[in-house]
Amino acid sequence: MKNFLIICILISYPVMSQHTTPKSAFLEKWSNSKEYLLAIAESMPEEHYVFKPTEREMDFKNQLLHICGNMRWLGTNYFSEETFDRKQFSENVPESKKEVILLLKESFDLVYDRIKTVDEDALKAEVDFFAGPKSRLQILNLLQDHVTHHRGQLIVYLNLNEIKPPRYVGW
Repeated sequence: MKNFLIICILISYPVMSQHTTPKSAFLEKWSNSKEYLLAIAESMPEEHYVFKPTEREMDFKNQLLHICGNMRWLGTNYFSEETFDRKQFSENVPESKKEVILLLKESFDLVYDRIKTVDEDALKAEVDFFAGPKSRLQILNLLQDHVTHHRGQLIVYLNLNEIKPPRYVGW
């Protein structure tokens, strides 16, 4: 029995010693964030995509589009050689729930694909940001934090419409 335990430990050590990197942790969380936000977007009936709790708030649809625009801006400007064109994005806004959800999927995938190809050391690099110099790792944190912030608002929108939000999807 003792030899069996030693063999099990030796065999499993390489798996146990693998460490999670900031990039791999982000990509895992990003995939789960995508799944959760898509479930929220699917939960709201299309006729309530124009719902907003107060005049000063964005409606449900525009919250989702705002999230997409932010993902595309940060994912493009800070993780590629391209520049995000806000004007072109705002001129090509989808109308239907189905189109909004498709754009949401594409936006998550764009960020995922760009981050997947980024070298781990590149996350340490400082970039110019409107709030002052930031590392690309800080931009990753901002990407996730922004989605979380607006997703929380969307959960309130569902509740105000007597729609039970989907079960939380975390790590």
